[in-house]
Order: sequence, then structure tokens, then C-alpha cells
Amino acid sequence: MDEQLTKLLALPMTSRNARMLERTARRRLRRDGAAFVADLGIGLAPRHRSMPAGSEASPAFDDLFDRLVRLLAVTRGPGRVDELLRLLAAGRPDDPEHDRYVASLLASCQRPADLAPVYEEGVATSEELRACLLHELVLRGVPVAETPGIDSWATSPHWRDHPLAALPLVLAEPEREPDLPAYSVDGSNCGFPYPDPEERHPAPRLDTAPVAAVETTTVATARAMASAVANWAEHPEEPEGRIEARTFAFPEPLEPEAVPGALVALGLDCLTDLGELPEPGRKTAFGVVPVEAAEVWRFLYAASSTGGAYDSACYGAYGRLHTWRSLAALAGAPSDAPPSEVEAHVRSCTWCRFGADTPWFHRVVWDLGVLALSQDRRRLAVLAATTTD
Repeated sequence: MDEQLTKLLALPMTSRNARMLERTARRRLRRDGAAFVADLGIGLAPRHRSMPAGSEASPAFDDLFDRLVRLLAVTRGPGRVDELLRLLAAGRPDDPEHDRYVASLLASCQRPADLAPVYEEGVATSEELRACLLHELVLRGVPVAETPGIDSWATSPHWRDHPLAALPLVLAEPEREPDLPAYSVDGSNCGFPYPDPEERHPAPRLDTAPVAAVETTTVATARAMASAVANWAEHPEEPEGRIEARTFAFPEPLEPEAVPGALVALGLDCLTDLGELPEPGRKTAFGVVPVEAAEVWRFLYAASSTGGAYDSACYGAYGRLHTWRSLAALAGAPSDAPPSEVEAHVRSCTWCRFGADTPWFHRVVWDLGVLALSQDRRRLAVLAATTTD
């Protein structure tokens, strides 16, 4: 064994030593290659597993291990991916949430051709990592069904029961501009496509809405509509998260100009205490803005993939899955509809975003309000979500 490595593995695990070990790993990666980085994590893994519950050294090891993973995942060069897979097999052999994170790192930073080892037979790689990486690449426009080393796994029927297998291997029209994260060794960044909560709109007319609307919300439909924002309210560190997902039927077609008035008249929780709006034409914090389905997709994808105010990200692959589940339910597509049928339903709808200055919304970055009006203009689906730090 490398003499320096032997000495380093004998050090007590403290936050200070963890930072020193990371700096050493960076130097050795540049000088010798990737094997030292993997050997360091692999050598420390048995000590970590033997630590008693609540050990003060455990967080230091967790942080160091994640930094070693990130170091190998985001830097290109010979052996990086192979050594990363060896490290993961020793340190995180069965951790689906971590697999989603690693897949995002790899797809963002590595060349598709260099990712073939992930899909080699006999390699100790989880199917979750493979499936997530596949759709992270799809989001980046990679033709996975034609990429050597990836194509045979991507088109194999053996993973057809995986949840992500329901997604197409090419981007649909609404997905044409996903907001994707950029990673480095020391951090990451990603855009926030949500509308400005302080945005002002011309006050709409509210006297053109039909008076009769029947709520048709079911538990299953509400849950499906909320798929993309579920992590804003279900994550244990998001206590301020709120979601409202409801559907309504109208006896007569709802004209586009009547949508704001209908929205206000539906008794939505998110619009409670809206207050009296100014005369039409004057600026107000309540507004309903027509948008393309692609813009709604971007909102929902960002909500799911990057999460809310805390670490509740689903990352790209599951972000894509949850976004399509929400879009399908908003558009009224059957729950078992194939992707082509879902896309047809989405294209047939009229889409809008909305916002309001009410006590329900937190009026910070994470406010979302979207609606879909069916092709016959008799079904209105509404999804609102908010959270804060």
C-alpha cells in the first residue's frame, strides 16, 4: 500500500483532519491519478461502518466521503469514472438518493463516451445509478439509444419495471429548455425560473366568469398533480410548505378572458383574503398570465429537481418523472397513458401561470401557481405551491 496512504488512514477522524485529507486527495489526483482518491475512501469505509451511532467522527467522514465522490465525478481524466464506481461500491453500496445525486454530477461533468463503464456487465454499479444517469443524459440532449457503451443497456427490456422506464429516451417538445445545474469541485449553481413574487399585473376583469362550477378533485388526481412539488411539503425540513391541487368542471366553455374571474370565484385556499382588486387596467399583485406548456414544464421541473428551501432535491431523472406526472394530471391525461398521449393532452390545453399577494403564499422565491384549461374549455385544473426557509 502507498506509504502516505497508510499513515493517513491511521489518523483520527476529525473535521480538521477531514479537510486535510481532502486537500491531499486533490494534490494526489493531479499528480498520480484517481486510484489514490478511491483508495483513501475505501480504506476509511470500514472504520466509518464500525462507528457507534451518534459518533462525533461520523459527520466528518460523511463530508469527506462526499467530497471524494465529487472530486472524482466532476473532474475529467483517465480512470475517474472507474475509480468512482469502486469507491461507491465500498462506501455507498445501496443508497438510491445518493445515486441520484451522483448521476447528476456525472452527466453534468463527464463526456458521454467516458460513462460507458457505468453500464458494463460485471461492474458493481446499482441499477438506480444507471437509470438515473441515463435520464440525466437525456435531459442534456444525449442520444442514449445511439451512444456506444450505453445503448445496449438503454434499450434493454430488463429494466422496464423501473419507474424511470416510463419516460421516453428523447426530449419532448415542452422539455426543450430545462434548467440544469452546473457543478464544480467546490460548489454548484442552478437557475430559478419562478416568476418574481413582486411582479405586478394589470387588474383583470372579474365579472365575466360563469357562476356555476363543480369541483371534481379526487385524491388520486390531486396527488398526481402535486407530484412535482411534493418535496416542498413532504420533506421533513420544509415545515412551511403548502400545496393546493384541485380540478373543476364548468357547464359551459370557459372563455380565456373569464379565467381570472373563475379562479377567484372557485374558493381556492391560495386566494383566500385576496382583497378588493383595483379597477381593470391598474397594476395589482394578482395576475393570470397565458404561457406555453414549456414554461409550466420548466417551473415544475425546477421545483422537483432542485427542491425547495432545504435539501429536498430529486435531481434530474426523478425531477423529469415527477414533472410529467404533474403535467399529465393537470392536462387530464389518463394515469396509464403512454408518453405520446400525455404530450397530445398537454398540447391541447391552454396554460397559464398565476400569482397573488395573499397570506397563503410566502411571497419569496418558491411560489408557484399554474393552471390548465382543457381543449373543450370545461375542465380547469389548478396547482399552487409555496415554501420558505
